[in-house]
Amino acid sequence: MIQQFSLEGCNALVTGGNGGLGRAMALGLQSAGARIAITGRNPLKNEDVVGELTDGMALTLDVRREAEVEQAVSEVVSAFGSLDILVNNAGIVHGQPVLDLSKEDWDAALDTNLTGSFLCAKHAGRAMVAQGSGGKIINIGSIYSIYGTPNYAEYGASKAGVLGLTRALAIELAPHDIQVNAILPGWYETDMTQDEVGTARGDEIRRRTPAGRWGDPQDLVGAAVFLASAASSFVTGVALPVDGGYLISESMSPT
Repeated sequence: MIQQFSLEGCNALVTGGNGGLGRAMALGLQSAGARIAITGRNPLKNEDVVGELTDGMALTLDVRREAEVEQAVSEVVSAFGSLDILVNNAGIVHGQPVLDLSKEDWDAALDTNLTGSFLCAKHAGRAMVAQGSGGKIINIGSIYSIYGTPNYAEYGASKAGVLGLTRALAIELAPHDIQVNAILPGWYETDMTQDEVGTARGDEIRRRTPAGRWGDPQDLVGAAVFLASAASSFVTGVALPVDGGYLISESMSPT
């Protein structure tokens, strides 16, 4: 039974894999047996992580640029021989009241979080279909894919779009034995959230989380390995919260 969770012989591409949740998932997939390629916009941060990979690779990539995405997928397939798993993790957040949010910041979030996920899924999906051996696409959404919160309109809108994209892709790619699912992280301690962890708002988030704590990036690894493995071969179009119970707690977000 445990062999269902093995990723031996599989090749994975993790976007935004040079830190935080992406790094944790990349290393977690590697520990399950996968060969890993990570991407990120910062080549120095990429090199920090690639040193932790066994026979892996790092690519500098802006997921908003289709030509770069297509080239990155081609390089991974050329280097590894196939692409079996895509983790669409690259994302940004601004965190401003919607009345103060600039169109530039709105566009940046949608282009990175949603369009970037579409472009990577499109080109990785093409590679998987051409291979004819199935595949796994894991999109990283958010609890705010389905739950509103003030001051994060651009983030919530983009992540809601990721959930819609996940469901459409799941239907379209099912005939090719490609499963497409989403993980919805809650509040995690990462570089993106470090300014809030020790604040009054951070304490309120902890209080409203039934698990009684912020998430650690390692908390996502089990879900990622499951959705990347044969154990989830009959699971597609699912949105899996990994949030310490936040979504089932109080209905109003902290302010």
